[in-house]
Amino acid sequence: MDKTIKLTSEQQRKVLFRLLGYIKPHKKAVMIAFGLLLLSTLGELAGPYLIKIFIDDYLTPRNLEVQPLMVLGITYILIQIMNVVIMYFQLFKFQEIALYIIQQLRVDVFTKIHTLGLRYFDKIPAGSIVSRVTNDTEAIKDMFVSVLATFIQSGFMIFGIIIAMFVLNVKLGAICLILLPILGFIIYTYRKYSANFYQDIRERLSQLNAKLSESLQGMNIIQVFRQEKRLKTEFDDINTKHYNAGMRNIKLEGLLLRPAIDLVYVLGLIFVLSYFGISSFANPIEIGVLYAFVSYLDRFFEPVNNMMMRLSLYQQAIVSAFRVFTVLDEEDVEPSLALNRENKIKNGVIEFKNVTFSYDGKQDVLKNISFTAREGETVALVGHTGSGKSSIVNLLMRFYDFGKGDILIDGKSLKSFNKSELRERMGLVLQDPFLFYGTVKDNIRLYNMETTDEEVIEAAKFVQANQFIEKLEDQYNHKVVERGSAFSSGQRQLIAFARTILTNPKVLILDEATANIDTETEEAIQFALSKMRKGRTTIAIAHRLSTIQDADLILVLHKGNIVERGNHQQLLQQRGLYYKMYLLQNGAADSIEETVEHKVELT
Repeated sequence: MDKTIKLTSEQQRKVLFRLLGYIKPHKKAVMIAFGLLLLSTLGELAGPYLIKIFIDDYLTPRNLEVQPLMVLGITYILIQIMNVVIMYFQLFKFQEIALYIIQQLRVDVFTKIHTLGLRYFDKIPAGSIVSRVTNDTEAIKDMFVSVLATFIQSGFMIFGIIIAMFVLNVKLGAICLILLPILGFIIYTYRKYSANFYQDIRERLSQLNAKLSESLQGMNIIQVFRQEKRLKTEFDDINTKHYNAGMRNIKLEGLLLRPAIDLVYVLGLIFVLSYFGISSFANPIEIGVLYAFVSYLDRFFEPVNNMMMRLSLYQQAIVSAFRVFTVLDEEDVEPSLALNRENKIKNGVIEFKNVTFSYDGKQDVLKNISFTAREGETVALVGHTGSGKSSIVNLLMRFYDFGKGDILIDGKSLKSFNKSELRERMGLVLQDPFLFYGTVKDNIRLYNMETTDEEVIEAAKFVQANQFIEKLEDQYNHKVVERGSAFSSGQRQLIAFARTILTNPKVLILDEATANIDTETEEAIQFALSKMRKGRTTIAIAHRLSTIQDADLILVLHKGNIVERGNHQQLLQQRGLYYKMYLLQNGAADSIEETVEHKVELT
C-alpha cells in the first residue's frame, strides 16, 4: 500500500511550478483567457463606482436630468451584460486549457507506466496506479479550471478594490490594509494543516481502489473460500480511515474558511461604519462614498472567500500532482537495452554464463546458472515451485536485470540487442495468457494491421485453434470480453499459441504452456509444437514431465541451482531428483524430500 508522505512548503512550491510548466504549449490561449479575466474584473469594479456617481451627483442633490441618467443607466446595464458574456468565454477558455493539460498529463503517465520495470508492479498495487491516472489527474484538472482562474481573478479584484478604496478615501484605504496580514495568517495556517490531511485522504482513496481492484480480480476465489466477511472488514477499515481523514479536514475548513473570514469581514465593516459615523460629527459625509466603500469592502472579502474555498481544491491538486509526478519520476524502469540496430538474432543460440539474480537484492533466487541452448534445440526447465524456472525466463526476456554473469545470444550479450529485435525474434507463451478486449482476430494479430487475415487463419490452423474458432458465432470476428473470461483456459491458450506462431520467432519460450489444455488438445498442440520447434531454439518450463521427454536437454533446478542435467533417459538412469519426480507423477514415488536432501548433499 502507499505510504503517507508529508509535503513540505518547498515540495508544494516545486510541484506547483512543475504543474504550471504544462501551460507553456498553451501560452496564446492563456493570454486570451487572462485578458478576458482582466476585462471581467474591471467590469465588476466599475459597478459600485457608477452607483456612487448616481447617489452623490444625481440622487442626493435631486439632480434628476433625464439624459445624463439615461446614459448612466445604459452604461451600467451594458457593462453588466458585457461582463456576463466575457465571463462565459473566460470560463470556457480556462476549461479548454485545463482539459488539454490533463489530457497531456494522463498520456505522459500512461506512457511512463509502460516503461516501468516489472519490479515496480511487484511492489505497487494495480488499484493504486489506476487511482493516480484517473482520480489524481481529475483533481489536478480542478486546479486549472477553478483554482488558477479564481486566484488570478481574485488577485486582480483585490488589487483593483484597494486602488478604488484609496481613490475614495486615502486614510481609510491605508487603514484597511491592516486586514491583509490577518487574512494572510489564516491562509498560511490552513495550508499548513490541510496539506497533510489531503495527503492522507488521497492515499486512503488509493488504498480503496487497490482493495476494490483486488476483490474484483479474485472474486471467484473470494466466493469459493468464503472470504467475503474478511474482505468487507478490510475494506471497511480503509473506508473508515478515509472518512476520519475527511472529517479532520472538514473541521479545519469549518473553522478557518468561511467562519474566520466572515469574522474578519464583520470586524472590518464595524470599523468602516464607525469611522464614517465618527467623521459625520465633524463634517457631513457623502452617502455615495459610504455605499461605495461598504460595497468595495464586501467585494474585497468575496474574492478572499472564493480563494479560501478554492484552497481545498488547490491542496487536493498539489497532493494529487505530487503523487502523479512520483510515477513520472520513478526510476525503477525496465532494464535498459541497446539503441543500435546492428546486432541481429540469426541462429538463436542461448548461453547462460554464471548468472546470479535476486529480486530484492538480498536473497539470490538464481545462483551461478550456466547452460547452452543450441540452434534448433529444446531445453526444458523442471523443478519444484520456487526453484527458479520462471526467473530464468524473466531474465531471458529482459523483464529484470541480472546482477552477476551474462546471457549471450549468438555469442553477443543480451544487453547489446535493442528492444525491438528481442521482442520480434523471441516468442513467449505464458501459463495464463492475457487476452485484450476486441475480437479473436485482433488478439491473434495483436492489432498489427500489416498482418493479413489469411496469415491469422493459417496461424490458428497451425495450432488447431481454428476448430473452436470456426464454431463461434462470428468466428474470427467474435468479440473477446475483458481478459477473455468467456473462453475456457484451453481456448485462451490456443489463441496465445496462434499469436506467438504468427510472429515467427527465432527463440520460443514456453512457460508451462500446455498446463491448461485437456489431454486431447495437448496431443494436437504437442504435434504442432514439434513442427514449430524445428529450426528454433526453445526454452520450455514444464511441470508435467510427459510434455518434455523429447527435449534435447533437461535442467533440474532446486533452490536456484541446477542440480541435474541431461536428456530424459540420462536423467532416469541417474536415479536422482528427476527420477523421483517422474515416479511421483506416475504414481510410484518415494518421498521427494529425501531425494532433494540427497542431491543437496552431493552438490
